[in-house]
Amino acid sequence: MPIKKIVFFSFIIFSLFVINDSVHSIYSLWKKHDLLDRAKRILSVEKEKNSGLKQQLEVVTVPHFVEEEARNKLFLVKPGEGIVVVAPTEYFHASSSASVKFIERRVNWQQWRDVFF
Repeated sequence: MPIKKIVFFSFIIFSLFVINDSVHSIYSLWKKHDLLDRAKRILSVEKEKNSGLKQQLEVVTVPHFVEEEARNKLFLVKPGEGIVVVAPTEYFHASSSASVKFIERRVNWQQWRDVFF
């Protein structure tokens, strides 16, 4: 009878080790699955960013866009073109002649000095 009990208890202990190992393996696989899902989400976000940047690169590399940006932001002109500066009408007033006279304007620090003193 004692041999049957020893075999039975050794089988129980062996089964506990197998169950413990299986539980650890399942837990490890579950964690790896979560890691894989997170990596897939990050990858899809990065792919969307990449496609947006590729579209933006296509727009930016067009010569017309480069010329327009140079004109608007850097105030560059082609040879033979003139520059037109549009200013509000408060800076100048029209006289009876066709010439334009600018109103004399003081520097900011002088205006502040007049306000406080």
